[in-house]
Amino acid sequence: YQDGETENTESNWPVMRNEQLKCLDIPDTGMAVTIDCGEWNDIHPFRKKEVGTRLALAALRMAYNEFDIVTSGPIVKASEIAGNKIIVEFDHIGSGLATSDGKKPGHLYIAGSDFKYVKAEAIIENDKLVVWNEVINNPASVRYAWSDNPVGANLCNKEGLPASPFVTE
Repeated sequence: YQDGETENTESNWPVMRNEQLKCLDIPDTGMAVTIDCGEWNDIHPFRKKEVGTRLALAALRMAYNEFDIVTSGPIVKASEIAGNKIIVEFDHIGSGLATSDGKKPGHLYIAGSDFKYVKAEAIIENDKLVVWNEVINNPASVRYAWSDNPVGANLCNKEGLPASPFVTE
């Protein structure tokens, strides 16, 4: 929703998404990530079929105990600092971590201890996300899709379910 942004921004939308993500810690809750279904000029997504399908997948897991199907896109499980890189591990990768467009993972930002985020490079390696920027020697945090309408946010699992926007701090 709103004009597409290719940069990390300080605003309420990504903060709200992060708070929604935290709600998954509450038992018997689910979430459908729809960051790729929206319209820049309408808060209600035009692609309602995808929204419904993703909500149905969450319901299959929660209400019908369907644990043998992929019901969510990648959600951050843990992160570790390795030299000048941060390695991010995910739950819900299904048959593997991927990008929706076959390009490098996009809309990622990394910060040092000052928490001033700069655009990051990233690759998928062994179904983990490796993030870095050569000017950040001691990384402290990574952000993904941290803007109102994050153009270029393409991280997903091979089943095509998008990763939830996140911050590792």
